[in-house]
Amino acid sequence: MARCQARFALCLTAILPCFASPAAAQDLAIPEVTYPSLPRQAQTAEGFVPLGWTLEVQSSGDLNRDGNPDLILVLRQNNPANVIEDFEGLGEKPFDTNPRILAIAFRDGLSGRFDLQLENHTLIPGRTEPVADDPFDKERGIAVVRDGFQVRLNWFMIAGGWETFNTTYTFRHRSGGFELIGYDRKETHRGSGDMTSLSINYLTRKVKKATGHISRDAEKTRWQTLPQGPVLTLEGVGDGLSFEPAL
Repeated sequence: MARCQARFALCLTAILPCFASPAAAQDLAIPEVTYPSLPRQAQTAEGFVPLGWTLEVQSSGDLNRDGNPDLILVLRQNNPANVIEDFEGLGEKPFDTNPRILAIAFRDGLSGRFDLQLENHTLIPGRTEPVADDPFDKERGIAVVRDGFQVRLNWFMIAGGWETFNTTYTFRHRSGGFELIGYDRKETHRGSGDMTSLSINYLTRKVKKATGHISRDAEKTRWQTLPQGPVLTLEGVGDGLSFEPAL
């Protein structure tokens, strides 16, 4: 019964792209962004927030395995100039294009201060499509896992596209940097109902690919071994919505 309801809902949502895609095609002038340099040290999470920015997400966990709680922060600019109030076509109005910064700081056990380790502008991409949902969910976008953390991004368009997916990146602090140790992507085509998933464990080099359909519980699974290659880091991923792993 649940599968039938899900399939019916899928068909309804698929109608929107069909009728609305011509109107959704638009060229918006996205304001250019100048990113500030974050403080190298601070006593609190708020101490890393530059003027004109807000602390959108704060999470903590022992990321370097020294017994001290470290910080994972998502900062977002709060500039009215980056909010497009009105435009032709469909989509979120007003459309907030304010960018984000992902920052990580380690706590020093002796002084209690936090030392900045990472300042990234690309993994959580800026918004450019008013017909697409915000790819970063403040409630679920950051998760602390054992010896590491995850960043989750979503893609869903109310018009102009059939594809919806969510991607989860898992990072761990190793060799002085933040290495990508896990990649998971689940995709659904709202027109056909086809579902695909890709899961990569970079530590074991195991790759799982699965295909299925929203109307069925069963799926076909295929495994492969990832070829040897250079270690991927958070900085090397780039745009988290556009990244395509080498298989």
